[in-house]
Amino acid sequence: MKALVYHGPGKKSWEEIPDPVIHDPNDVIVRVETTTICGTDLHILKGDVPAVTDGRVLGHEAVGTIVEIGSGVSKFAVGQRVVVNCITTCGTCSYCRVGSPSHCESAGGIGWILGHLVNGTQAEYVRIPFGETSLHSIPSGLSDEEVIFMSDIIPTGYEMGVLNGKVKPGDDVVVIGAGPVGLSAMTTARFMGPRTIIAVDLDPFRLEAAMRDFGATHAVNSGQADWMDQVRSICRHDGADVVMEAVGIPPTLEAAFHLVRPTGHVANIGVHGAPVTLPIDQLWIQNITVTMGLVNGITAPTLIDLVEAGKLNVKPLATHRFALDEIIEAYDVFANAAANHALKVVLHA
Repeated sequence: MKALVYHGPGKKSWEEIPDPVIHDPNDVIVRVETTTICGTDLHILKGDVPAVTDGRVLGHEAVGTIVEIGSGVSKFAVGQRVVVNCITTCGTCSYCRVGSPSHCESAGGIGWILGHLVNGTQAEYVRIPFGETSLHSIPSGLSDEEVIFMSDIIPTGYEMGVLNGKVKPGDDVVVIGAGPVGLSAMTTARFMGPRTIIAVDLDPFRLEAAMRDFGATHAVNSGQADWMDQVRSICRHDGADVVMEAVGIPPTLEAAFHLVRPTGHVANIGVHGAPVTLPIDQLWIQNITVTMGLVNGITAPTLIDLVEAGKLNVKPLATHRFALDEIIEAYDVFANAAANHALKVVLHA
């Protein structure tokens, strides 16, 4: 089969490799029909994730059809369409049983293994360990593009931003970073009935998209010198009840600490590759809650139900489409998202 293979920092290749095979009774082999590229894949290519070794197939998001199942699989059948969860979960270890499969012990202590510790989804076929608990069935009538983002970014925005941030009716919510994950947090924050959803970004295109398609009530360009004052003036209490950081660099998380009001929540969603200064001398007396973490993906079935019911529209996230064998070009577009007005690139087999 063909696959996108990592060969060290800055090096990748669309090349021929052996087809995946069943290793364990709980394995499922999926023919990939739709996949996408994540910001985490770009971090890998920069060398930020040293656990990813030369020869690894990248990717952790996919929609496809089951072509083979292990002897221990009874929940799914060959020919069934499924969404691949970016988190591999055994369903039985101590972490999985309390709803935290991101630290699945059976997967080695980390649930994110696809495209990280085992071969991933940017390929014609992929082996899914613990397939019964790491795949989601797709209701008939839903297209690939209506469910592909349930692999990762929609649950990430919802779980790490909305649920961790404890967004509630009447809250002023600030989302720093109007990229795909930030937009996912905005669109799912609407379920909680906040007073405002304030999108913050440098990119006018993304700010426009946030307002048009993802539920933002206000947009603030952080390239302006007084942008934090603008945010505070919109909030009811001269500060936000919930600030979500969806960029992953020190200045944006530090800005979140300045924008949250006493008793508020800072919900980190971004992937950080460098230390961040925590102004504990200022925050300790403010009764601030700070949360962070890796998505668990456990909300994906509910979110898929909401798509089916017409309550959640994720299709505007897809701005660029490519054939799977055009993945090198797709990476170039996604890596230069601002210049290309790109949110998510979608690759179809």
